[in-house]
Amino acid sequence: MCLSTVYKNSLKPEAILMKNVMRIECKDDMVILTDLMERQVAIEGTLEMANLVDGVAVVREAVTQ
Repeated sequence: MCLSTVYKNSLKPEAILMKNVMRIECKDDMVILTDLMERQVAIEGTLEMANLVDGVAVVREAVTQ
């Protein structure tokens, strides 16, 4: 099983959005993360990078004006 830690905008420890992510869905300008316990976090933005070997992903948060 491949689980990932998802970060907001950069791979810094203080930017962690969610750990143990098993599913990433992108729809309607939203990125929806689901962890092993079926908890969800939704963030407006795009999936910038996912490295499944290292178990990390970065979501670029949308800039609101």
